[in-house]
Amino acid sequence: MPKRRWLNRQLVIERAAELVDEAGSVTAVSLTTLAQSLEIRTPSLYNHVASLEDLQNGLTVYGATLLLADLRQAAQGLVGQAAIMAVATAYRQFAHAHPGLYPLTIRAPEPDEAELVVLSQEMIQLLLLIMGSLGLQGDEAIHAIRGLRAILHGFTSLEAAGGYKMALDQEDSFRRLVSTYLAGLL
Repeated sequence: MPKRRWLNRQLVIERAAELVDEAGSVTAVSLTTLAQSLEIRTPSLYNHVASLEDLQNGLTVYGATLLLADLRQAAQGLVGQAAIMAVATAYRQFAHAHPGLYPLTIRAPEPDEAELVVLSQEMIQLLLLIMGSLGLQGDEAIHAIRGLRAILHGFTSLEAAGGYKMALDQEDSFRRLVSTYLAGLL
């Protein structure tokens, strides 16, 4: 646990992210529970976050930053279908590893959310480059990104909700889903 003199906004957000992922929901973490986990009084949190809404905004930026880093790492050195499959797998792994943060990463940012807008644009640029390596440009690439995102979110959301109870390999189902989508694009 960080000592108070070392506490800063980043450490507060990181600890909140841990709690959110442990609970599986952002709504399960209050300023009081966060302060208790940091071994400080709740009013001391206001030195680092302005409100619960500010904390949740910080968590959204933090989650988007982690997701973008995972996607970049997965795609590094790859193009085409291999890059899409790697990004899809990294996306799914992120959703599994961060069940509380993941839902914060799915909404499009508002224009006044500058940090989130930048992260969103960087993620789109990464995906546009990958789609470009498949020969998709402009609107066709954007439609393909939207479709991929819908497929990935749908699959991971069903997994998280316990929607796949059959004794059939989910990894194989996931690979087949992404491969079938890719075949439809080309």
